[in-house]
Amino acid sequence: MSYTQAPHLTKEEIESLLKEVKIARFCSLNDDGSIHAVPVWFKYENGQIIMGTLDASRKARNVKHNSRVTVLVDVEAWPQKAVLIYGEAKLDYKDVFSKLVSVCEKYMPKEEAKSWVEGLLRLSKWVIMIIKPERMASFDYTKDKAFQTVAQG
Repeated sequence: MSYTQAPHLTKEEIESLLKEVKIARFCSLNDDGSIHAVPVWFKYENGQIIMGTLDASRKARNVKHNSRVTVLVDVEAWPQKAVLIYGEAKLDYKDVFSKLVSVCEKYMPKEEAKSWVEGLLRLSKWVIMIIKPERMASFDYTKDKAFQTVAQG
């Protein structure tokens, strides 16, 4: 017997995971060919990943040169499950305030999010990044009883 991959998440399980998990890992390509990977706040809405970032951030600069990105959304506790999103990122400079507040509402109450975003926008220029998935891969070790038995010894 050989082991290839844990079972996949269903479409409904993917939707649920993308709405529940608080931190994603955003990956983009640096000019030198290395990968830039950073944890980010995000919101999953209408089939897209939405996040805010500084316009001068490495993430935004990389997307301006190469819009191909990968986003990992996972549960860190064992048994792990995750969704890998491969897609195209676009920078959106319209209505940054309300879109960023919408993302931040996943992490704090609306009034607190508004106040926090107002402070961020006073300090620097922000942009909204929208990632449209082209392909998703997933795994769910909670469904893999054989692997759990081996992993637990």
